[in-house]
Amino acid sequence: MILIAAVDKSWAIGKGGKLLVKIPRDQQLFLEETLGKTVIMGRKTFLDLPGQQPLYGRRNLVLSRDPDFSPKGVTVCRSIEEVLEKLSGIPGDEIFVCGGEGVYRDFLPYADKAELTKIDYRYDGDRFFPNLDEDPDWKLTQESEEETYFDLPFSFCRYERVRGGVR
Repeated sequence: MILIAAVDKSWAIGKGGKLLVKIPRDQQLFLEETLGKTVIMGRKTFLDLPGQQPLYGRRNLVLSRDPDFSPKGVTVCRSIEEVLEKLSGIPGDEIFVCGGEGVYRDFLPYADKAELTKIDYRYDGDRFFPNLDEDPDWKLTQESEEETYFDLPFSFCRYERVRGGVR
């Protein structure tokens, strides 16, 4: 299972239910990485998608405890265990966790990789990704050359689990 996100210098991922910034190259990479795969997200993340529509070309699993939540085109799961049951038999590199904060924390123990766009700027965020630099179970294994979007520097980073986790 792979966690995928864009994070700022303080590991913030959003504020007020919105992304901190939309970087076209990051959005392009997200599409390339997840197209044809299974994506896992929470209800709030799903509701923030354009038109509250599932991500096209992907199997969308949405985690929600709300018994009345049942949008078309997604598989709603009521627990982490139900999500894991639906994922049975799917290779881990075909499964992407794409938010929000609670869902990242819930699935961190099950993930082997994190594909992160690290933005060299500190926003006033209110939602955060787990800080993998401070987690001894994770190691930065790859980092791209720095790119910029207007004057905003960012790089693509891969973290891999080096110990622990649920197998």
